[in-house]
Amino acid sequence: MISKGIWAPADNILAAKQEVADKRATPVYANERKRELARREAKQNAYTQEFNDQIIKFLNFHPRYEKEAQLLGKIITTHATPVGSGTVARTQLIPINKRAQAAVIAWMRHKTTAYDSMKIPRVKGKRREARRDLAKKSIEVLEIYRHGQDAKEDCPLKQALEKDHNF
Repeated sequence: MISKGIWAPADNILAAKQEVADKRATPVYANERKRELARREAKQNAYTQEFNDQIIKFLNFHPRYEKEAQLLGKIITTHATPVGSGTVARTQLIPINKRAQAAVIAWMRHKTTAYDSMKIPRVKGKRREARRDLAKKSIEVLEIYRHGQDAKEDCPLKQALEKDHNF
Protein backbone atom coordinates (compact mmCIF):
# COMPACT_ATOMS: atom_id res chain seq x y z
CA MET A 1 0.00 0.00 0.00
CA ILE A 2 1.15 3.51 -0.74
CA SER A 3 -0.03 6.45 1.30
CA LYS A 4 -1.05 9.45 -0.77
CA GLY A 5 -1.85 11.70 2.17
CA ILE A 6 -5.23 12.98 3.22
CA TRP A 7 -7.73 13.76 0.53
CA ALA A 8 -9.75 16.92 1.07
CA PRO A 9 -11.82 19.25 -1.07
CA ALA A 10 -9.69 21.88 -2.84
CA ASP A 11 -11.63 24.71 -1.17
CA ASN A 12 -10.69 23.38 2.28
CA ILE A 13 -7.00 23.18 1.34
CA LEU A 14 -6.99 26.71 -0.07
CA ALA A 15 -8.79 28.04 3.01
CA ALA A 16 -6.25 26.36 5.33
CA LYS A 17 -3.32 27.74 3.32
CA GLN A 18 -4.85 31.23 3.45
CA GLU A 19 -5.39 30.94 7.20
CA VAL A 20 -1.71 30.05 7.72
CA ALA A 21 -0.57 32.87 5.42
CA ASP A 22 -2.78 35.36 7.27
CA LYS A 23 -1.41 34.24 10.64
CA ARG A 24 2.19 34.54 9.41
CA ALA A 25 1.53 38.05 8.10
CA THR A 26 0.70 39.44 11.55
CA PRO A 27 3.20 41.49 13.58
CA VAL A 28 2.59 39.21 16.57
CA TYR A 29 3.73 36.18 14.58
CA ALA A 30 6.76 38.07 13.25
CA ASN A 31 7.79 39.01 16.80
CA GLU A 32 7.29 35.47 18.09
CA ARG A 33 9.33 34.10 15.19
CA LYS A 34 12.09 36.64 15.81
CA ARG A 35 12.24 35.69 19.51
CA GLU A 36 12.28 31.99 18.67
CA LEU A 37 15.13 32.42 16.19
CA ALA A 38 17.10 34.45 18.74
CA ARG A 39 16.50 31.77 21.38
CA ARG A 40 17.67 29.03 19.02
CA GLU A 41 20.76 30.99 18.04
CA ALA A 42 21.65 31.62 21.68
CA LYS A 43 21.17 27.93 22.47
CA GLN A 44 23.34 26.94 19.48
CA ASN A 45 26.06 29.42 20.47
CA ALA A 46 26.10 28.10 24.03
CA TYR A 47 26.30 24.52 22.76
CA THR A 48 29.13 25.23 20.33
CA GLN A 49 31.12 26.97 23.07
CA GLU A 50 30.58 24.05 25.46
CA PHE A 51 31.48 21.57 22.71
CA ASN A 52 34.63 23.50 21.83
CA ASP A 53 35.62 23.58 25.51
CA GLN A 54 35.16 19.81 25.71
CA ILE A 55 37.35 19.31 22.64
CA ILE A 56 40.12 21.42 24.17
CA LYS A 57 39.77 19.47 27.41
CA PHE A 58 40.00 16.13 25.56
CA LEU A 59 43.00 17.27 23.51
CA ASN A 60 44.80 18.23 26.72
CA PHE A 61 47.74 19.63 24.75
CA HIS A 62 50.89 20.81 26.45
CA PRO A 63 50.98 24.63 26.82
CA ARG A 64 53.59 24.64 24.04
CA TYR A 65 50.80 23.59 21.65
CA GLU A 66 48.02 25.82 22.97
CA LYS A 67 47.69 27.55 19.60
CA GLU A 68 47.25 24.20 17.84
CA ALA A 69 44.67 23.08 20.41
CA GLN A 70 42.63 26.26 19.95
CA LEU A 71 42.75 25.97 16.16
CA LEU A 72 41.85 22.30 16.20
CA GLY A 73 38.98 22.97 18.60
CA LYS A 74 37.62 25.68 16.33
CA ILE A 75 37.97 23.55 13.17
CA ILE A 76 36.27 20.50 14.64
CA THR A 77 33.55 22.50 16.37
CA THR A 78 32.74 24.38 13.17
CA HIS A 79 32.52 21.11 11.24
CA ALA A 80 30.64 19.04 13.78
CA THR A 81 28.07 21.30 15.44
CA PRO A 82 25.77 22.75 12.76
CA VAL A 83 22.15 21.80 13.34
CA GLY A 84 21.23 19.02 10.95
CA SER A 85 24.85 18.04 10.26
CA GLY A 86 24.23 14.45 11.29
CA THR A 87 27.56 14.28 13.10
CA VAL A 88 28.22 12.68 16.46
CA ALA A 89 28.21 16.16 18.00
CA ARG A 90 24.44 16.44 17.45
CA THR A 91 23.42 13.23 19.19
CA GLN A 92 21.93 13.37 22.66
CA LEU A 93 22.56 9.67 23.30
CA ILE A 94 26.05 10.11 24.74
CA PRO A 95 27.54 12.71 27.11
CA ILE A 96 29.06 15.80 25.53
CA ASN A 97 32.60 14.89 26.57
CA LYS A 98 32.29 11.58 24.68
CA ARG A 99 30.80 13.41 21.68
CA ALA A 100 33.78 15.76 21.64
CA GLN A 101 36.20 12.84 21.86
CA ALA A 102 34.45 11.02 19.02
CA ALA A 103 34.41 14.17 16.89
CA VAL A 104 38.17 14.64 17.33
CA ILE A 105 38.87 11.03 16.43
CA ALA A 106 36.54 11.22 13.41
CA TRP A 107 38.16 14.45 12.16
CA MET A 108 41.61 12.93 12.55
CA ARG A 109 40.52 9.74 10.80
CA HIS A 110 39.49 11.75 7.74
CA LYS A 111 42.25 14.39 7.79
CA THR A 112 45.33 12.57 9.07
CA THR A 113 44.94 9.04 7.69
CA ALA A 114 44.20 7.36 4.38
CA TYR A 115 40.78 6.24 5.63
CA ASP A 116 38.82 7.85 2.80
CA SER A 117 40.82 5.95 0.17
CA MET A 118 41.19 2.66 2.06
CA LYS A 119 39.75 -0.46 0.52
CA ILE A 120 37.89 -2.05 3.41
CA PRO A 121 36.30 -5.44 2.73
CA ARG A 122 32.52 -5.45 2.98
CA VAL A 123 32.65 -7.99 5.78
CA LYS A 124 30.82 -7.48 9.03
CA GLY A 125 33.09 -5.83 11.55
CA LYS A 126 35.94 -4.93 9.17
CA ARG A 127 35.07 -1.23 8.95
CA ARG A 128 34.77 -1.00 12.74
CA GLU A 129 38.11 -2.79 13.09
CA ALA A 130 39.79 -0.38 10.65
CA ARG A 131 38.33 2.61 12.47
CA ARG A 132 39.49 1.25 15.83
CA ASP A 133 43.04 0.78 14.48
CA LEU A 134 43.09 4.30 13.05
CA ALA A 135 41.78 5.71 16.34
CA LYS A 136 44.76 4.14 18.14
CA LYS A 137 47.10 5.85 15.68
CA SER A 138 45.29 9.15 16.17
CA ILE A 139 45.71 8.86 19.95
CA GLU A 140 49.43 8.20 19.44
CA VAL A 141 49.70 11.41 17.41
CA LEU A 142 47.79 13.35 20.06
CA GLU A 143 50.18 12.07 22.74
CA ILE A 144 53.07 13.92 21.05
CA TYR A 145 51.18 17.18 21.52
CA ARG A 146 49.99 16.28 25.00
CA HIS A 147 53.53 15.70 26.20
CA GLY A 148 54.99 18.76 24.47
CA GLN A 149 57.32 16.69 22.31
CA ASP A 150 58.68 17.97 19.01
CA ALA A 151 56.25 17.26 16.19
CA LYS A 152 58.17 16.01 13.18
CA GLU A 153 57.67 17.60 9.77
CA ASP A 154 55.84 14.48 8.57
CA CYS A 155 53.46 14.50 11.55
CA PRO A 156 50.00 13.95 10.00
CA LEU A 157 48.30 16.39 12.37
CA LYS A 158 50.86 19.10 11.67
CA GLN A 159 50.45 18.52 7.93
CA ALA A 160 46.65 18.60 8.14
CA LEU A 161 46.68 21.90 10.03
CA GLU A 162 49.17 23.41 7.59
CA LYS A 163 47.35 22.15 4.51
CA ASP A 164 43.82 23.08 5.43
CA HIS A 165 44.35 26.16 7.55
CA ASN A 166 47.64 27.81 6.58
CA PHE A 167 48.95 27.26 10.08
